[in-house]
Amino acid sequence: MIQTILEEVQKDDIASLVENLNFKQKVDRSLALIDHAWREYGDSLVVANSLGKDSVAVWHLAKRVSPKIRGFIVTTRFKPPETKRFMAEEVARYPELKVFDNDEPIPDRLYETAPDRCCEILKVQPTRRAIEEMGVRCWVTGLRCTEGRTRVDFREIEQRDEGLLKLNPILLWYEREVWQYLALHKVDVNPLYEEGYRSLGCSPCTRITTDPNERAGRWIGTSKCGGECGIHTRPLKLRDGAGI
Repeated sequence: MIQTILEEVQKDDIASLVENLNFKQKVDRSLALIDHAWREYGDSLVVANSLGKDSVAVWHLAKRVSPKIRGFIVTTRFKPPETKRFMAEEVARYPELKVFDNDEPIPDRLYETAPDRCCEILKVQPTRRAIEEMGVRCWVTGLRCTEGRTRVDFREIEQRDEGLLKLNPILLWYEREVWQYLALHKVDVNPLYEEGYRSLGCSPCTRITTDPNERAGRWIGTSKCGGECGIHTRPLKLRDGAGI
């Protein structure tokens, strides 16, 4: 079933869907994608929850499909206190959210001197471990193609690693539609949004900006400015202890 859907959505004109589907149509499409994948993969479908607005929207959508759906959170030693408190609240509410991190020692201020390496150690490696330990065959993300320049080429269903399907059910949503959904369903969000943040990450690498680019406040002053931590761009499926 999911292979048929994969073939169908790959033919879709993403830009046209973003512009022409209304809010309800996008929500219904997102729910249908998650539902089809859940029927196909069952317990090996897992939601990646970054605790940002997009992730909590996807988590809420997934729970509408089935309360049995599990999730994982990747946290780091540099997450803001507000995010850590929100994480504790979410895990208390949903014990099926499993938290992963990496306590490996790293050089001081690695996030400045080698931000890609810092993200590889603190974010990508725990994500790989989550996928391995939770037996994930389909992981669901809150990625959206309208967030910024680095996300325009993603698809709703992708297979970047053998044996691991990636589902981006809200890929077509605008930022305003995410907030519309959260408001309509009274979904709790990270309190940092009240301070003016639009994209959340680690404290040293996240700033409030007025730039139109939603992710412009990430990694300012580094080669990664407005870019990616790596979980959406690097191999995640483990084989013999390494990415394939």
